[in-house]
Amino acid sequence: MSAHRHHHSHDHGHAHGPHTHGQHSHEMGNEKRVMFAMWLTGGFMVIEAVGGVISGSLALIADAGHMLTDTGALFLAFIATRLAKRPADGARSYGYARAEILAAFTNGLVMIGVVAWILFEAVSRILSPSPVMGLPMLVIAVAGLLINIVAFKLLHGGEQTLNMRGAMVHVLGDMLGSVAAIVAALIIMGTGYTIADPVLSVVVALLILRSAVAIVRESAHILMEGAPEGAEGERIAEDLIAHVEGLTDVHHVHVWSLGSNRAVATLHARLAPGTEPPAALGAIKLRLQEQFGIGHATVQIEEENCPDHAPGHAH
Repeated sequence: MSAHRHHHSHDHGHAHGPHTHGQHSHEMGNEKRVMFAMWLTGGFMVIEAVGGVISGSLALIADAGHMLTDTGALFLAFIATRLAKRPADGARSYGYARAEILAAFTNGLVMIGVVAWILFEAVSRILSPSPVMGLPMLVIAVAGLLINIVAFKLLHGGEQTLNMRGAMVHVLGDMLGSVAAIVAALIIMGTGYTIADPVLSVVVALLILRSAVAIVRESAHILMEGAPEGAEGERIAEDLIAHVEGLTDVHHVHVWSLGSNRAVATLHARLAPGTEPPAALGAIKLRLQEQFGIGHATVQIEEENCPDHAPGHAH
């Protein structure tokens, strides 16, 4: 075993090259977009909350509550976008990319809490309907929809990280909330059925819930070091053996994500006798980058049997 030769390579070049500079220019754009959207939603939230109380509309109050979490979500997204740009340091050798995932996870959990409150309030209003003023409700809901469309367009134009998608889910939920409030206001003005207000607030709550759960699941998967979709260890091992010349076995494959667009991998690769390790290493890294989007890889090349390679360890 003493003759065993290992070649380690820590592929820092890929992760911090031109790709990262492109990301930084996007993130500057993201930062400004998130900030403008935050001020828009935060400012209108106050108007909507006051309007909801005056008109007696749960749909408006729910949308204002959603706008409050929206503003918080956008603030978190703003902070996370700034943190993700900070360079790696001794304490955080991978940098701060995980900050955006924590923000997205928090946003999703907060939204689930808001949905629970809306549903509880809606049930009590369906059981004992309360008066709602249709016209003020309609005017504020239309204004809210316009504000949300502007905010959504701002966010949609940026780079689509999980963090930005989390912020967009909030604004999209707000747009749906405004549409529901418009429909409820029209029904109340046309028929006098005030029950339309809480019923439509439930519809919006369920739509928001679906998106929030998806964001929580995806961000939790990254936080738990789950493999990115389509880049599972077994699949990578099979692909590399099929496409890299001189590669006889790939094992101990671990793949995870630092942020929503940054995959990382470590693996052991065994070579056939006579295969040049530098050439094989270059081919492995190129394949990982092109086929799986893995820009940072640590590969251990083995020219004999791996000392810790047992059937239980193979991926």
